[in-house]
Formats: sequence, structure tokens, C-alpha cells
Amino acid sequence: MLYTPGMLALLYDVHGNLGALDAVLADARGAGAGSWLLGGDYTLFGAEPEATAARLRELPDATWIRGNGERWTARPEDAPDNPVVPDAIRACREALGQELVDELGALPEHALLGGTRFVHGCPISDVRSFAPEPGDEDEELLGGVTEARVVFGHTHLPFRRRSASGAVELINPGSVGMPFDGDARAAYALVHPDATVEHRRVEYDMPASAARLRERWPGAVWADTVARRLEQARMDV
Repeated sequence: MLYTPGMLALLYDVHGNLGALDAVLADARGAGAGSWLLGGDYTLFGAEPEATAARLRELPDATWIRGNGERWTARPEDAPDNPVVPDAIRACREALGQELVDELGALPEHALLGGTRFVHGCPISDVRSFAPEPGDEDEELLGGVTEARVVFGHTHLPFRRRSASGAVELINPGSVGMPFDGDARAAYALVHPDATVEHRRVEYDMPASAARLRERWPGAVWADTVARRLEQARMDV
């Protein structure tokens, strides 16, 4: 068996959406998940950053890596200056507290399990990632990795394909808390004991998560923008 015990659940890009996370955890447990790979971007931009972090910390046999969200929250000077990100970071930092901000910011960028490399964006960056279709950037983004499978997130678009050269299997489990493929259901993936990967979608009360953002930070441009992204399951809103 490649992963023990049971199956490995791949949870990426939760973004402080506790309702989506709880729905995914229930689905994964029901399907037999016994271990967890947590792929970064756990709290930033969500309505429940502190509760989301607490729920994830309860998971047994969990492997954590850092996403750009944890890096930006720990070092706001690294983040882009736009109408959404700086204010969202300030809200997240206040909700989490400095100790947890620092702990999440110090997580490793990569993990290796069962011959698979897990990263947030790609092996060379946490803010660059692979497109759903093969492209000229594939080999650059792989950065010379030798593993036959790379799992990543960041774009919130679930897919599975071969790299342009055909040498590496690329898997994006999609986003638990903020899908961008037009399907508002929470997305994650399971790795079965025979190493096959199953993408899964889970219904949850998305309108309640969007409403909670607006209620917790009334009038905040960033919160309303993220709420609209949840509602439309698109980045470009």
C-alpha cells in the first residue's frame, strides 16, 4: 500500500471557509480517509480564519505545507498591494494572533510522501502554477523535480494531466473553500491505496459562508469581493 492508514485526502486552498471544510472532512472520512495532506492557503480571505486553523489542527496524521497565503500573512510586505489583499491580511492577522501567524508562516514549502512531491503553486514558486492544458512553462515550473507525480494547488482549478514532456503527472485537487471553475461546490481529492487519484465535489451552504464574510467585516471591499467570488465560483469578479 502506498498510503496508510486508509486513504490520503488532499485538502488545498481552504481560505478560512469553515462550512466548506467541515463538509469536505465529513465526506473524506465517510470515504475512508485516514491521513491528510494540507496544501496551504488555510485561512486568508475567509470568514472564519481562526476556527478553520483550529479544525485543521485537530486532524490526525496530517502533513502541512505553506502556501502564499501563510507567507503573505506572516510577511505582509511580500504581498501585492491591491484593493483586496492588504486589508484581508490585516483582518486575518488580527483574527489569528501573532503566534499562529508565525507558526503557519514557518511551515515547509514542499512535502514528499509515497514518491509524490506536494507543493502549493509549483516546485519553484508558491504564486506560479500549472495551467489545465500543457504549455511551454511546464518544464520551467517543475524545476527539475525527479518525482513522477506532483500535486499542487493555488489556481483553484481541479484537473489532472501529464506535463508537456509526458514525464510527470500533474494533479490539482481544486479548492476546498473557494473554487474558481464555475462550480461552487467544495473540491478536494483522495489518493487511494493503489495510488489512483479521485477528484471529489461536496455540497455545502455556500450562501451562508458568503453572508458570514459580509457580516463579520461589514463594508469591507475585500470581504464583499471574496463573497462574490464564492457565489460565482470565479476569480474575475
